[in-house]
Amino acid sequence: MKKRQLGSSDLHISEIGFGCMSLPTDLQDASYILDAALDYGINYFDTADLYNQGLNEEIIGQLLKEKRQDIILATKVGNVWDSSGDSWHWDASKTHIKEGVKDSLHRLQTDYIDLYQLHGGTIEDDWDEVIDAFEELKQEGLIREYGISSIRPNVLKRFLPTSNAVSVMMQYSLLDRRPEEWLDFIADQGASVVTRGSVAKGLLTNEWQKRLTKTNGYLTYSKEELENTLTKLAHSTTSIHAVALQSILQHQSIASAVVGASSKEQLDTTIKAYEEMNTIKNLDELIRLTKQDTYSSHRN
Repeated sequence: MKKRQLGSSDLHISEIGFGCMSLPTDLQDASYILDAALDYGINYFDTADLYNQGLNEEIIGQLLKEKRQDIILATKVGNVWDSSGDSWHWDASKTHIKEGVKDSLHRLQTDYIDLYQLHGGTIEDDWDEVIDAFEELKQEGLIREYGISSIRPNVLKRFLPTSNAVSVMMQYSLLDRRPEEWLDFIADQGASVVTRGSVAKGLLTNEWQKRLTKTNGYLTYSKEELENTLTKLAHSTTSIHAVALQSILQHQSIASAVVGASSKEQLDTTIKAYEEMNTIKNLDELIRLTKQDTYSSHRN
């Protein structure tokens, strides 16, 4: 498994990252998957305090604490569960960020977080306060680096140039090419992109026909457009999954394609696709079969 530098930081993360959100809540089942991820050379694990109301962080902490020195651990802050446990609200205040990190550290059973990410954000947030919070956490040694999970161009334009953020998590795939317009800008600010939605809910895997029956479309693709596009891709390559990963990792501004797995078998197929990436010789032709959309809102 190759690694890439995360922005201007000293962190080097695996080209395939593990997205922990879909990890089973059963410890034994989760351990099989995480052990396999480690065996495959994955060192980047991404979670959030929001997932399973903190249980996801607890599972990661329990199962990876013995491997702590070998992994890059990323989590997120900003969403607060309401007392009912049925919904959450946004809080990007300095107070919450600095309290939230303590709760995450406790659940993750660690003294520090490698990458602490703001889990969203709007242009109305107090960005000076947000940046102050992250910078203080770095000075205190509680986090090594910080970044943001956002697809809002106006937020990125406000946050990145005035901070030392090293990462942006964005939904990016062959079926969601909106981030491409912003990849150079992000890199110029000393940050890398880590992707989510890398296989578009399984539509960009070799199980695409099965996944297609469960959806009425995807973003600006109608169901008919989606079926036509995926059929053309399938006829033009032996592995849609490998094309999906290669189309992301061809960009040097992207540090890792983060992919989830709820079973070891799902992870196995991702690694197989990763290993097949370099056999793809007609990548540009395949990319042209998809839409090159751009973000239409939150631009200014």
